[in-house]
Amino acid sequence: MSKYNTPCRYDFVGSFLRPEEVKKANADYQEGKISEAEKNQIIDKAVTEVVAKQKELGFHVITDGEFRRTYWHLDFMWGFEGVGHEQTGAGVQFNAEMAAVEDTYLTGKVKAKAHPFVEGFKFLKQFEDENTVAKYTIPAPAQMFQQMIVPANFENTRKYYATNEELIQDIGKAYQEVIRQFYEAGCSNLQLDDCTWGAIVGDAAKQRYERLGLDLNKVKAQLLEVNNLALEGKPEDTACEAVIEKIKEAGYKKVVLRPLMVRMIQ
Repeated sequence: MSKYNTPCRYDFVGSFLRPEEVKKANADYQEGKISEAEKNQIIDKAVTEVVAKQKELGFHVITDGEFRRTYWHLDFMWGFEGVGHEQTGAGVQFNAEMAAVEDTYLTGKVKAKAHPFVEGFKFLKQFEDENTVAKYTIPAPAQMFQQMIVPANFENTRKYYATNEELIQDIGKAYQEVIRQFYEAGCSNLQLDDCTWGAIVGDAAKQRYERLGLDLNKVKAQLLEVNNLALEGKPEDTACEAVIEKIKEAGYKKVVLRPLMVRMIQ
């Protein structure tokens, strides 16, 4: 069991370049050349090796490199009831090339179920020792909310949710349940990765949401609302007071709290 407290004075998301054997295993599985069990065995080996490398480099936080994911965010959304996905050849421009992205959309009401990411964490947890803490990173609730209200999904989402507020409530509650699943699996370091804010700044974003009949400032408030709702009812030892004490133990002198934001000053 780890005696090391997080957060650390330095950290990383933990999404590493996929080894060639992982990419080949995923491709072979998609083509029906190997079974899912064979694919997972190859990924398990790659995770074991990347954890050993992190320890060798002296990191106190270990991750599985996100080797089990196709995308940093969409795979997690597929782990809820009411979410579907399909490969249609769509993509987004990223660093001068087109990155493939699977269409991800609602097929019903959003509900939690036994989330496959928790099983991935359990495999990682076995490598935790007194000097390291296993960490998992998942997309923030705001990321899932935004995915369902982008122009390509907006009309479909309205088949299941008449208002954004109803969608916020279901996403927030579903996340509460999955966070509980991670906690019961022994996860004390769960990071919410949120890239929504970069997509809602500037005139282009304002015009994009206006075409949907949405006020951008209200959307910003809703992103914050769904994030904070997901954290309601969290375990007592993850409350702000407990986190502040851990931050101080890490050597920070001052802690400034904001909703869903902790600013640390050395």
